[in-house]
Amino acid sequence: MTTHGEFNWIELQTHNANEAIAFYRETIGWNFRAEKMPTGGTYWIGLSSGKPVCGVLTLDNNKGNGEPDRWITYIHVDDLDDAIGRMQTCGGELIKGPWEVPGVGRVAMIRDPGGAEMGWVTPIP
Repeated sequence: MTTHGEFNWIELQTHNANEAIAFYRETIGWNFRAEKMPTGGTYWIGLSSGKPVCGVLTLDNNKGNGEPDRWITYIHVDDLDDAIGRMQTCGGELIKGPWEVPGVGRVAMIRDPGGAEMGWVTPIP
């Protein structure tokens, strides 16, 4: 379990999950477990020595917005609403959310003043 300010999760958002999974399986030796998402589709959990180390999410290829494949880091914050408020007064930008992720907690995507994107999460206990 992470605490406030620690990296909580990392997620690969990709247009081709099968290709990415094959790459990381062959190069790093990760195994992957499929989980059905509440909204449909599959979320892949990357495992190293049986321990969850990352997630793999397929980007919607039908949006046509040219999103690149990317790794997203999620940072644990104790109070997401408070953190968002402080972030906005410090020049950050709310990109998406917050929203509830069943079994995980409340999540928001933000951009810092330099343009770096990340997720913040208040995990469920």
